[in-house]
Amino acid sequence: MSTPEILLVRGEQPPEHRERIRAAAGGARVEFVPDLEEDPSLLARATAIAGGAPQGVLAAAPRVRWVHSWAAGPDVDLTDEVRSSDVVLTSSVGNGAIPLAEHAMLLMLQLDRDSERWARAQRERRWERHQHGELAGATLGLFGVGHAGADLAAKAAAFHMRVLGCRRRPSIPVPHVEAMYGFDQLHTFLAQCDVVVVSVPSTATTRGALDEAALRAMRPGAHLVCISRGGIIDDAALLRALHDGHLGGAGLDAHSLEPLPEDSPFWGAPRTIITPHNGATTPGTSARGFAYYLENVARFVQGRDLLRVVDKAAGY
Repeated sequence: MSTPEILLVRGEQPPEHRERIRAAAGGARVEFVPDLEEDPSLLARATAIAGGAPQGVLAAAPRVRWVHSWAAGPDVDLTDEVRSSDVVLTSSVGNGAIPLAEHAMLLMLQLDRDSERWARAQRERRWERHQHGELAGATLGLFGVGHAGADLAAKAAAFHMRVLGCRRRPSIPVPHVEAMYGFDQLHTFLAQCDVVVVSVPSTATTRGALDEAALRAMRPGAHLVCISRGGIIDDAALLRALHDGHLGGAGLDAHSLEPLPEDSPFWGAPRTIITPHNGATTPGTSARGFAYYLENVARFVQGRDLLRVVDKAAGY
């Protein structure tokens, strides 16, 4: 006789979500728990956990075969314990791709048109016209061409932009991307771009990749936008490039330290737009992520392969 599946779901879930999870689980037992350590006997019998498994949890949950991360970027949930185990880790990767691409377009347009100048003039009740740029004909470089990068490539093409990509596996083509470069060709890639959008996940390979040398390889006056994770751009190097005018501006939604401290020099950095890691905070993002989890609940209890499995070696 097979051992029954017991799925633990961390965090608050509205009643309608609870009903849908139970329906997807069929006859499997589903428990909603605010704290995994609340009932050690239940944790010991659990076979799946949604909401991540903090370091040390798996030692108390020997039957767990599947952990799901609500986040698109699973770096926080990819603990040493999870990484070294046989447990399958899945994530909500791709759930925020559409709004992140939209946010990148917003930041690109704001930087290109110096929208803060209009906002300042409006506050001061001044009619101030100025000559600004246009994205048409500019070269966009995507540092990372996953779900958000691919969606942004399509949007940029509609804006008549030339699109280049840089990714871990450059041999995989992506629609609307004219040419793809590997990480070992980063400087060659950067030198061709009028604006670079950082959409790579945070991994051992990407953290700190946009260092002093990389930023200096960018075209003078180019713009830099970050929508994925902080820590990929060297903060000190970026501040120098902004203050000395090598870069024409930056749009930062992801930051090395979050929330961004009050005394962070980025608040007052020249030609810099700060948003609070808010680019994908939409109802659609939440709905897509929940739908991904429901699909995997059904697959898990039916013994089928799970979707959006994290590559533990690659880190995403």
